[in-house]
Amino acid sequence: MKEHKISRKCAIKELLKLVENAWKDINDACLAPTQVPMKFLMRVVNFSRVAHVFYKDQDTYTNAGGIMKDHIETVLVKKMSI
Repeated sequence: MKEHKISRKCAIKELLKLVENAWKDINDACLAPTQVPMKFLMRVVNFSRVAHVFYKDQDTYTNAGGIMKDHIETVLVKKMSI
């Protein structure tokens, strides 16, 4: 923000564009044939998904209360109906 003399809102908007483009690149790369096994690629994609959930709107990794606590409880504690 200081380097380019832009507002916080504008910086966030630009970062969200970068994230969206990165997801497009990841999805395109997963659809293209490659020498890397899909099993490995899916681990990288899943790691990216988790990081995206942790940092999408706020730092829920550091501040795990609230929304992240609900996500963890839903995945690990509550029973799933089959």
